[in-house]
Amino acid sequence: MKRVLLFLGTNLAVVLLLGAVCRILGVDQYLYQYGSNMTGLLVFTAIFGMGGSLISLMMSKWIALKSTRAKIIEQPANEVERWLLETVGRQAQAAGIGMPDVAIYEAPDANAFATGAKRNEALVAVSTGLMHAMDRDEVEAVLAHEVSHVANGDMVTLALIQGVVNTFVMFFARIIGSIVDQAMRGNSSRQGVGMGYFLATMVAELVLGLFASMIVMWFSRQREFRADAGSANLAGAGKMVSALRRLQAIHQPSQLPSEMAAFGIHGSLGQGFKRLFMSHPPLEERIAALQARG
Repeated sequence: MKRVLLFLGTNLAVVLLLGAVCRILGVDQYLYQYGSNMTGLLVFTAIFGMGGSLISLMMSKWIALKSTRAKIIEQPANEVERWLLETVGRQAQAAGIGMPDVAIYEAPDANAFATGAKRNEALVAVSTGLMHAMDRDEVEAVLAHEVSHVANGDMVTLALIQGVVNTFVMFFARIIGSIVDQAMRGNSSRQGVGMGYFLATMVAELVLGLFASMIVMWFSRQREFRADAGSANLAGAGKMVSALRRLQAIHQPSQLPSEMAAFGIHGSLGQGFKRLFMSHPPLEERIAALQARG
């Protein structure tokens, strides 16, 4: 779950920063004055919306390493590290991608994640908690799950989806800001952008961004099923089912940073409305999907 929330958190921060820069530099005032040009506004928001997403994507690997303090295995210091490198290398070759960097990070929870802007320059990391909680067949399945995320290009697809979502959030937020500002000034002849525009735009960006995240989370849940299927192909369905059942038995809260939680092997539970914001499907649904493969 770690990978997605890290990306989303970084993306939201970048988009809000870009929005603030636009206000400081007077770009929003220009857009307000020429707001009737919807095409120009859409082009502007597309540049900044996609820009925020792509910046988040390019920073994802660096932020993942810094936020978890993961250590990349340059030279294996023991048999466990050697096994990790060999296993990921074998799976990467079978999946048709370049050898990812392999890292271990200190954390009591059983988790793993993969991230990176390029399929051939990705990062696969596992927690010490996962290495202690699972046997090697289960760890192998988890690694295959993460390698499948890389092979499927999930991070790039996520960045594109988030970029489109950002575009429309910024686009409609500025339209709402203009409408609110016009309503607040009434018959006043005051020219230029009012405070109502800035406040309404910021609030609209936050609210619309919340609803837009539901779309991103829906995609995230779908990609988990695909990565599970990829793991079944690389390591065997039985091993992946066993790994998921182990996670069910452990059932401990993730210790990953909140902004990284969607990039891990498992996510938090949710029911009803909460389900819309889940980055991962419930473990029982993932197990059922694997068993249905036959």
